[in-house]
Amino acid sequence: MRPIADDPKLNQLLASFPDAEWLRWKPQLERVKLELGQVLYEAGGLQSHVYFPTTAIVSLLYVLENGASAEIAVVGREGLVGVSLFMGGQSTTNRAVVQSAGEGYRLRASGMQTEFNRAGPVLHLLLRYTQALITQMSQTAVCNRHHSLDQQLCRWLLLSLDRLDGNDLVMTQELISNMLGVRREGVTETALSLQRAGLIDYARGRIKVLNRAGLEQRSCECYAVVKAEYDRLLPATLAI
Repeated sequence: MRPIADDPKLNQLLASFPDAEWLRWKPQLERVKLELGQVLYEAGGLQSHVYFPTTAIVSLLYVLENGASAEIAVVGREGLVGVSLFMGGQSTTNRAVVQSAGEGYRLRASGMQTEFNRAGPVLHLLLRYTQALITQMSQTAVCNRHHSLDQQLCRWLLLSLDRLDGNDLVMTQELISNMLGVRREGVTETALSLQRAGLIDYARGRIKVLNRAGLEQRSCECYAVVKAEYDRLLPATLAI
């Protein structure tokens, strides 16, 4: 795991706060390590905190009754985990799992609700972020239904890269298969195909992207749609 950087503004959502709001928020933020595979909240459970990743990536997963799951969105340094806390639902039907280990900050549920109810500039920023997140969820559903596993993996890699420094991803085959809702054998076969094309270097538990432009060409339109919506709705400091 990378060393902890004591700077909440590595999270681009926090970095975009006006000065007055930032001075009020900063004392309430708690620095946390986010371990690979750590569950931040379960479906249906009450959420105690909202999380602002800085160097970690968190996957939002929908889990079926039989235990099967699929990723519906990914959150990193551009955003936050736990939008239901300020949207009024208190809980959600998805599970939040750390996809790439790193660090972040968290804020107690009561603090988030108080800040949201102030109805200031932060409220509008959080609502725009939520709209961008909904776009990602919608596009992921369409992609999983209509596009090949090869295209889905390219999209997923690009979204992950946008939320990390560097070109290396450390995660298990099982985790990737759970994210995409496919068998591990399918992940292996597809990743090896991308490796043969010279786009990635793939070894068990590690993916290094060698040719990002090639991944973008091989991906479906879903990645570009999601990125364009984040860039449109959020301040320039959050462009991903």
